[in-house]
Amino acid sequence: MSDLHQMTDIELLHLLGQGDAGAFRVVFLKYNRQLYAAAYNKLRDREEAKDAVQDVFAKLWSKASGISLRNADLSSYLHSAVRHRILDMLSKKKLAGNYLENLQDYLERSEEHTDCLVRERQMKEIIEKEIAVLPPRMREAFVLSRHGHLSHKEIAQQMNITDQTVTDQVKKALKILKERLSYYLLIVILLNIF
Repeated sequence: MSDLHQMTDIELLHLLGQGDAGAFRVVFLKYNRQLYAAAYNKLRDREEAKDAVQDVFAKLWSKASGISLRNADLSSYLHSAVRHRILDMLSKKKLAGNYLENLQDYLERSEEHTDCLVRERQMKEIIEKEIAVLPPRMREAFVLSRHGHLSHKEIAQQMNITDQTVTDQVKKALKILKERLSYYLLIVILLNIF
């Protein structure tokens, strides 16, 4: 083992490529602390820094035979690998953060949209109930005008009354509905404010 401590990084890497666990241990002991310090300096999280360094050493162990060092500098190679691993971790963290933020926005908008749909449906039901209690001829003229989208002239022909009577009936219906629904409208406005 002491012979391993005297070897160069190139020699240790060559032994690592052959699966030599002793060579791996020497490289690990030689670089672990400084890689951890560099990772912690960037991440400011002990567990994430440990994970980054462990990932780099695991990759070194599994791919040592395919690694060729420029300038025989294992230290630069390992530091570069840690930097890349940190960037990858930060990128994934950012994507996860964006995903969670987008999901939260979607859920909030969905709740608001659902709430609006419920209130809209309730308001439609209230309006329909108020229309249903209008006098029969007034209700018929109003429904043909607003729901049937007929002109006052067409309604007058269909109901066999004058255009002016249709106009009067629709105006009266609107006035009655406005008075009856103003209370509900006030409640809806107050609910939206608070």
